[in-house]
Amino acid sequence: MKTELADGVLTVAIDRPERMNALTAEVMEQLADAIGDAATDDRVTVVVLAGDERAFCTGADLQTAAVLGDDAAVAGATIDSANRLVAAIVRSPKPVVTLARGAVAGVGVPIALAADLVLCEEKTYFMLSFTKVGLMPDGGASAVVAASVGRARALRMALLAERLTAADALAAGLVTHVAPEGAFAAMAAQVLATLTGGPQVAFRRTKEAINRATLSGLEDAFHHERAGQVGLLAAHDFAEGSAAFREKRTPAFSDR
Repeated sequence: MKTELADGVLTVAIDRPERMNALTAEVMEQLADAIGDAATDDRVTVVVLAGDERAFCTGADLQTAAVLGDDAAVAGATIDSANRLVAAIVRSPKPVVTLARGAVAGVGVPIALAADLVLCEEKTYFMLSFTKVGLMPDGGASAVVAASVGRARALRMALLAERLTAADALAAGLVTHVAPEGAFAAMAAQVLATLTGGPQVAFRRTKEAINRATLSGLEDAFHHERAGQVGLLAAHDFAEGSAAFREKRTPAFSDR
């Protein structure tokens, strides 16, 4: 993780380019701590979540996740780290902006969407890829995604694990801004200038009201996803799905 504070904007960047910004529990805890600390830091007006040009975040690191099924406590703790991060983003009293470039997949989707504004490039895509490896969405995805796009589109994304382009994500209400090629930095600068120069108390109360109205089921989502995912991580289908992912082949699921 890398952080930078400039002109009231705290940028918290996922920094695992060698793993396409796939996350471990340790990194998610670091991100949650940084966002939590910003809540009481008077120097911070806006928090920015970022990745790099290739990927914002491609989900949990499957090299780590492949061993989780052998230990329910470890699996639960890893899911708890993701939930804590998403909750920190939603509950932050400061405006939180995601700069999503490249791939946004797996638990990276609810992490990105937990922010108040989500800015994308044209090449950005979103994928709830969990079912491809025999898992279910977690990190609050069942609440956060449905709050943005509605039940039908959320189920399509979750069950079929289809890629959603930036243009389609904007049309569906999943993201707030999409910049044409070469215009991403200028668009981000304009949005951040509006936020840093705006009425901070009004911003805080506005996001609290909207989140209360649309994400009241987030804690229940955390609970149900955790219970379901711990069981799936211990199942044969996840072992087969993760092996197929690493070996670049089609998995042969057996519903066990």
